[in-house]
Amino acid sequence: MDALASIVSSCRRHLNLDFLWGTVSRGRTISMPRSRRKRTRSRDSSYDDDYRHKRRRNDYYDDDHYDSRHSRSRLSSERRHRERRHRHRERSYSRSRSLSPSHHSRSHHYGESDHSSRYRSDSRRHRRRHRHHRRNRRSYSSGSSREQPESSERAPSVNDDDDGHLIYHQGDVLQARYEVVQTLGEGTFGKVVECKDRQSPNERVALKIIKNVEKYREAAKLEINVLEKLREKDPAGKHLCVRMLDWFDYHGHMCLAFDMLGLSVFDFLKDNNYVPYPLEQVRHISYQLVYAVNFLHENQLTHTDLKPENILFLNSEFEVSYNQKKRRDERRVKSTDIRLIDFGSATFDHEHHSTIVSTRHYRAPEVILELGWSQPCDVWSIGCIMFELYTGYTLFQTHDNKEHLAMMERILGSLPYRMAKKTKKQKYFYHGRFDWEEKSSAGRYVRDNCKPLRRYIKDPDNEEHRQLFDVIGKMLEYDPSNRVNLKQSLRHAFFRKYYEEELLKEPENSQSNGDRERSHSLSR
Repeated sequence: MDALASIVSSCRRHLNLDFLWGTVSRGRTISMPRSRRKRTRSRDSSYDDDYRHKRRRNDYYDDDHYDSRHSRSRLSSERRHRERRHRHRERSYSRSRSLSPSHHSRSHHYGESDHSSRYRSDSRRHRRRHRHHRRNRRSYSSGSSREQPESSERAPSVNDDDDGHLIYHQGDVLQARYEVVQTLGEGTFGKVVECKDRQSPNERVALKIIKNVEKYREAAKLEINVLEKLREKDPAGKHLCVRMLDWFDYHGHMCLAFDMLGLSVFDFLKDNNYVPYPLEQVRHISYQLVYAVNFLHENQLTHTDLKPENILFLNSEFEVSYNQKKRRDERRVKSTDIRLIDFGSATFDHEHHSTIVSTRHYRAPEVILELGWSQPCDVWSIGCIMFELYTGYTLFQTHDNKEHLAMMERILGSLPYRMAKKTKKQKYFYHGRFDWEEKSSAGRYVRDNCKPLRRYIKDPDNEEHRQLFDVIGKMLEYDPSNRVNLKQSLRHAFFRKYYEEELLKEPENSQSNGDRERSHSLSR
């Protein structure tokens, strides 16, 4: 017994069983010695996984590679190595960004992704080659200076900026003929420049210089083809479409020369604080627009991008009068003779028809619903333009397809069931009816800012105002097969004055060669 008692005493002393028993009896957690602790997964593995994912994203360190068998010194050295490598990557990327100040604009125009740009910039050899390329072949800053030639006859070096625009200066001569005077405007396609024509020293032309970018060059070639066909059909330009005088390829830039024109109908409206045009001017501008587009339709052509920006005054000189009621000066254009421009999107009937055409605010419902389109989509755009000339603001002020359709229903009534069932855009409809939540914020916006078309008439008792909205309503017919065509529109009561004048002038026009600049029946 003495021997057994000594063995038990020895075990209790070495294994500390009293401490173990007392701890368990008091409900405490047992803390095993470090060397005997069992490695287990956390109780909330999803949280740990998320946390590890965030760590990997932030410092490229992966906790899954951790092993308790690794010594603390080895783990810390690996972590320091990873952190140094991460800092090196950040410095490399920062240097590459400093070498490419216009990175964002190039990505937007050329379709490059941000990741691909970073990857290429991480290569030091690529950066050296890029700097050499910029220094020796191309100027990447529109503000970069180059010495002007002592003689304007000498051809200057041809440089482009980041976006592909031609870099030019006043006095430069293109194609040994067109001397740059000033920039008139700039768009995604390129720039429009006022030039002196050295073959006709007293003549000024508007030279449209297309970007040195493949997709814009191809679009320009299509526009040239359309303009040449129109010139064949109407050499005198009496159908009010802008005339192309010349075209040429200048070191990758397609250049198109046109007659000098005035401001666009939209720019004049904007500069006049969006004061709408008087009814008589609305009538004349609209009649000319219908007349010009009808000429396109008769030649199996659809413009597809009709909007106030593409209607230019022949001369935008104006008179100023003071509005006592609104306490401001208001402009009134002296002559409302116009020309239709921008045939870059014009499409012949036999050509491929893109799914989406037209600028948003002037886009027909059949285009939004992807039901196919033809000449009637131009008629819809003209109806929207006439409304804008009369009121001073856009009829469908939106940038969303569903909201656009909701505005149409609010202004013009319900969409036809046949169009709703036929469209592939079934997400906009439920059982053939337009699915729209009127109590949402967007629904309230449409309800507060749109009203039935006839309620926009300023003077309901005036016959001419009612006639205007009658023709607009017929142009804004949902179903393109039921929409009025432009030949019928020309004979509408609202345009009777100009139509009758045209009939009276017809015998005279048939005997004369026509006016080079304007139609006898349309110019006022």
